[in-house]
Amino acid sequence: MGLMDRIRGEFIDIVEWTDDGRDTIVWRFPRYGNEIKMGARLVVRESQVAVFVNEGRLADVYQPGTYTLSTQNMPVLSTLKGWKHGFESPFKAEVYFVTTRQFTDFKWGTQNPVILRDAEFGMVRVRAFGTFAAQVVDAAALLRELVGTDPQFRTEEVGEHLRQLIVSKLGSALGGSGVPLLDLAARQDGIGQQLAKALTLELSATGIAIPRFYIENISVPPEVEAAIDTRSRMAITGNLDDYAKLQAADAIPLAAANPGTGGDALGLGVGMALGQRIVQSTSGAAAAVPPPLPTAPRWFIAVGGQQQGPYDESALAGQVAAGNLTRTTLVWCSGQAAWQPADQVPELTSLLADVPPPLPPQG
Repeated sequence: MGLMDRIRGEFIDIVEWTDDGRDTIVWRFPRYGNEIKMGARLVVRESQVAVFVNEGRLADVYQPGTYTLSTQNMPVLSTLKGWKHGFESPFKAEVYFVTTRQFTDFKWGTQNPVILRDAEFGMVRVRAFGTFAAQVVDAAALLRELVGTDPQFRTEEVGEHLRQLIVSKLGSALGGSGVPLLDLAARQDGIGQQLAKALTLELSATGIAIPRFYIENISVPPEVEAAIDTRSRMAITGNLDDYAKLQAADAIPLAAANPGTGGDALGLGVGMALGQRIVQSTSGAAAAVPPPLPTAPRWFIAVGGQQQGPYDESALAGQVAAGNLTRTTLVWCSGQAAWQPADQVPELTSLLADVPPPLPPQG
């Protein structure tokens, strides 16, 4: 400050702040030598609080209202100062005005995708963006933890910290919500409320709360969008047969648009396939051909070091009755990687239910 600022400070007896911007959270009242006259008027407007700091130590916090700075209105600071020089002498203290209104212009977004585990689509990468509001609920904690001696603390100084914190909490909030991927859009409000509570709890030590949190959009990779579109079309058509007809119908214009490059043959093939499906669908249930009957498995057993078989299940029952098939007998069937003891093959459990295990060694 220059000489004129110092002289002007001797006559100023009103301590106040009229916020001329929309991004200032904390503003320090400028005063030459930090001297404030006893009896000065302190004006704290709505959505503000005033914090007095004496020699680096937080002294008093004033809520909205008009105060005359005297020993009656400054109990903590009066005790700290001791008023060695009389009640009419100036005292040295810093006055910080803290805005307590909501700052609603914060934006957030995921620079990198968040990986979620979805029951229907498996591992899915999602991106999201939106807005949120921040509000100072504890001015003293804010000065201690974030502001320090900054004469003008703006939203941009805390905005990046808040955005990083949001991204770190977003994955656990989405994954822990238990909401399927297809239902996320309908549940955005509820997830936003959960995130607001979690962020407020995380920021409680700094005196900042997140009263509002909005998720404006949640997006997935193109391949997941394509899968969602395919399922939607299948749901519209009703069943797989109708979906195949739809696919064939979609292919006809594509084939016609590519003559001379296999498009004619493709179009003919698609047309024939479509015709066959139409005939099948209009010929009634009598034209439906059932699939072939399943074949019974064929089993081989090892008796006396020799391979015997193949046997079906009824023949195996006879081998059990004859004592050739026991729990320890090696068996093999198509699909097995190697011979196994019969009691380790789940398909033979019912056959061996009445077969006793081997006798324990006789001591």
